Amino acid sequence: MKTLHKVALASLGLMALLGAATLTVRAADDKKPAAAAAAPARPALTVTTTQAQRATLPLKLSANGNIAAWQEAVIGTEANGLRLAEVRVNVGDAVRKGQVLATFQPELLQADVAQIRAQVAEAEAALAEAQVNAKRARELESSGALSDQQINQFLTAERTAQARLDAQRAQARVQGLRLSQTQVLAPDDGVISARSATVGAVLPAGQELFRMIRQGRLEWRAEVPAADMARLKPGMAVSVTPVGGAPVAGKVRMVAPTVDPQTRNGIVFVDLARSDTARAGMYARGEFDIGRGEGLTLPQSAVLTRDGFSYVLRVGADARVVETKVTVGPRIGDRIEITGGLPPDARVVASGVSFLSDGDTVRVVDAPLPAPTAKK
Repeated sequence: MKTLHKVALASLGLMALLGAATLTVRAADDKKPAAAAAAPARPALTVTTTQAQRATLPLKLSANGNIAAWQEAVIGTEANGLRLAEVRVNVGDAVRKGQVLATFQPELLQADVAQIRAQVAEAEAALAEAQVNAKRARELESSGALSDQQINQFLTAERTAQARLDAQRAQARVQGLRLSQTQVLAPDDGVISARSATVGAVLPAGQELFRMIRQGRLEWRAEVPAADMARLKPGMAVSVTPVGGAPVAGKVRMVAPTVDPQTRNGIVFVDLARSDTARAGMYARGEFDIGRGEGLTLPQSAVLTRDGFSYVLRVGADARVVETKVTVGPRIGDRIEITGGLPPDARVVASGVSFLSDGDTVRVVDAPLPAPTAKK
């Protein structure tokens, strides 16, 4: 019995020791979260903050459209049935008003002109003879040497000869005009945009030979929603950017009086300044300058673009950043307009936003003062 009693006492002592050790371990574990909670979070980055500033901003209206010729002149042949002898210009050539673009073989018309000139000379001789006879008849009218019928015949012959001469001279002018039509002249200053003339071709009157962009002027035909057309007026400045080209200055010439019933868009015609990059037929995007307005702006370095959306990192009172989605407008220099999603008094990280994540702790420092400028 004594042996059993000793074993029982030893077991109780061992259990007491195990309980004490367990309590000690639990106490140590309970102290760890408290210590962890008491330790401050380490800042992820040292940043400066900024606030949105109110500024006067240009108001823009964007649109798309095609570049086209202001006016495209069709140049054809007036001569009928003549052979094209020479073509002096090609596509892209700049021409002046009255410049010879092509010529037809003139020999046939030159022969006709020579023939009509001979007929004119013959009519002039006949008229001279008739005038002499009529003059003599008038002189003898009072003497009674000629009858009234004979006198009338001489006077009528004079008038007939005069009419015949006038007809021959008119025919000579027609033949001279036809001869001048063997030269195809530019109707205005411009640039040749198309050519169908081929040397050796025998062409009927009215056949197209060239197309020309009058005065080299191009225009942008912007497609504008009907709701925005009332905001546009002739004379407004426009910046037009062709695909792959540099911006071209323009000015609104006319706002179309009608709207397409299918698309509900109207055409605004914009005169373009001369440019080496703009070409007729190009697609272009443009912005109409419709005035000025007030808006909030931030430095572009404060705005993060991801997945097609814009974000800023607001700094809370606990020095933690909160990712905030905002809507933005156009860029003006090194700043960007904030059109929604951000209170005007919010503090946001000014730069380095790509190195931070939502919930990061930061250390905020004052922005450095600008360096003083040296006095001259």
